Amino acid sequence: MSLFGGDFPDWKPVFRVFGIAWLVFYFLFLLYAAADRTGFLFIDYANLMIHEGGHFFFSWFGYTIRILGGTLGELIVPLLCASFFWWKRETIAVAFCSFWFFENFLYIGTYMADARTSALPLVGSEDSDWTILFTQWDILLRDQQIGHTMRVLGWLGMLATVAWLAYRVYRDARENRRAPF
Repeated sequence: MSLFGGDFPDWKPVFRVFGIAWLVFYFLFLLYAAADRTGFLFIDYANLMIHEGGHFFFSWFGYTIRILGGTLGELIVPLLCASFFWWKRETIAVAFCSFWFFENFLYIGTYMADARTSALPLVGSEDSDWTILFTQWDILLRDQQIGHTMRVLGWLGMLATVAWLAYRVYRDARENRRAPF
């Protein structure tokens, strides 16, 4: 397998039972996320720790990137995990990490949309990251639109991830039926 060549191995097959179990999990999570009115899901506690670590990690690169670093951390960590498993051709793990990546967009969007009202509880600061950044970039009046767009991107990404996993489960089940015993 070369670094940038097209000679990746085949995807590891997904056993139908495990694939269906994961699809049910994602379906239930999507229902839970759709029913939530707070904008903060249980997985966001883990994302919050990564967010705060991102501020520390990116603090060496200047003020603006330090403020942006929390959100960058929330997105880079699952993206790196997804990339690793993509390289290994692990279908279930790629789906999980991709779903996690896009789930982050939900709270990031909620956090962005709160830039003017500052109603959300914050960790260790008076102003939210997005209040500071949107003010600096002179787009604070667009916080609701930007936040809504991020949430829509998150939903589309999570649904696309589930659709890709469903396709892989279906494809692998169909190939297993045709395989000789």
